[in-house]
Amino acid sequence: MPEIKTILFPVDFTEASSKVAGYVRLLAEKFGARVCALFVVEDLMRYAGFYVPHTSLEKLEKELFEGAQRRMNEFVEEHLSGLEVEPLVVSGEVASKICEIAKDRGADLIVMGTHGRKGLEKALFGSVAEKVVKTAPCPVLTVNPFQKA
Repeated sequence: MPEIKTILFPVDFTEASSKVAGYVRLLAEKFGARVCALFVVEDLMRYAGFYVPHTSLEKLEKELFEGAQRRMNEFVEEHLSGLEVEPLVVSGEVASKICEIAKDRGADLIVMGTHGRKGLEKALFGSVAEKVVKTAPCPVLTVNPFQKA
């Protein structure tokens, strides 16, 4: 029988992540699992060819990373206190980083929210949740945080 010992919880610090945190807490308590709370800072260096000075992008990415680390600590304290939590901030392409960290941390389950992008926005940006579901090394529980329970 499969065991859930490690839950990967990708967050983006929005209201959606706050709502999904309740499910993560419930599952972590039920299974006695540890939680890896993950925030991925988009890799801005891919925009270096768009007439933006390289040093400006490096500085911005550093500031985003530091701000994300502070926000992660606040998020964990507010929503996941009392659980065994590894707060983690990394940079890269969001969906692929989530799957990479899931594999590296030996995650047994990924719990993440869906945001329901539609139309042109979905065509341009796709769905992170959809990409993770298709490529994750473990089961993925997606939660629509705006549906009534």
